[in-house]
Amino acid sequence: MSPISKAALSKAVASPVDARATNLYRLAIVGAASLLGKEIAEVIRDRNFSSVDIRLLDDDESLGKLEAVGDEINFIQSIRSEQFEKIDFAYFAADPSSTRNNWKIARDFGDTIIDLTYALEEERGASIRSPWIERQTGHLVAPDLQPGPVVIAHPAATVLALIALRIGKVANLRRTVANVFEPASERGQKGMDELHEQTVNLLSFQELPKNVFDIQVAFNMLARFGAASRHSLEAVAKRIVRHYRSIAADSPVPALQVLQAPVFHGHGFSVYLETEKPVSVADLSAALAGEHVVVSSGEDDSPTHVSAAGQGDILISITPDASEKNGMWLWATTDNLRIAALTAVECAETMTAFRTTGQIQ
Repeated sequence: MSPISKAALSKAVASPVDARATNLYRLAIVGAASLLGKEIAEVIRDRNFSSVDIRLLDDDESLGKLEAVGDEINFIQSIRSEQFEKIDFAYFAADPSSTRNNWKIARDFGDTIIDLTYALEEERGASIRSPWIERQTGHLVAPDLQPGPVVIAHPAATVLALIALRIGKVANLRRTVANVFEPASERGQKGMDELHEQTVNLLSFQELPKNVFDIQVAFNMLARFGAASRHSLEAVAKRIVRHYRSIAADSPVPALQVLQAPVFHGHGFSVYLETEKPVSVADLSAALAGEHVVVSSGEDDSPTHVSAAGQGDILISITPDASEKNGMWLWATTDNLRIAALTAVECAETMTAFRTTGQIQ
């Protein structure tokens, strides 16, 4: 977030604009103090989303905090039913329980629901969406004047689907195997904090906190969490596959494993591809490169979690398999929070064409 200036603070407490008299949209971010909530606000600013009123909502621990959204300063307010009145798009980015407790209130006020917590994917009328894949396949979502909740596709599903669809332009895939390395930020700020505390405590020979993962994550690689953890890597893998099938139904589903990596931020992907006929690295690179994908040109710019941070692109390097002439290895890194936020904001952008401001509520 950008620093809060005195001028911006003065502007924030001035008389609010009447959104009903404009062509701009009114937004609510539930979980505004979360990692995802902050990322959504940043993407809204970067993309100059047509908004005039952004309500930042969160639980009691975050009330009264100031957050900058572009040049505007907003106070984080409590999640109350009246906060959803006269809102066009409500982003749910807190935790699944908060989404389940509040989304129907927003729906009943006529808000369009965009869920980044995956709590609503089984609700009637819910749709799993990835605008990146919709543009790639040309299967654009038809307008709906009263859309059900939109659940963003898991960022890893979007990445794997985009890779497979683009490679499909130059080769038929015989086999795809993907290892997805998950960062601590997928478990929110508490996951990030626990990895940090474990790292510090290990170096000082102190007991490790295990409230989130229930197992040592620092300096470690895991295929599953501890028995007492509320989270499951197997459940994440099932969600990625489920979302992949939903957004890229015609593309073969990869064999998939999700591993917990000892990194704070960013997904890593080790993907093995086997094509029916040999394909050159140059041809694969040309097929993959384009919107949202950057293919490295040499060892000096190989993708890393650091280079992917803050980027809205998938960074990829390609290496031929040492023993299989039709095999290729891809190493890719992405900013998981940025791709999730971009997906959510782009979903809203695709719906603005048929949502008339000030006339739905």
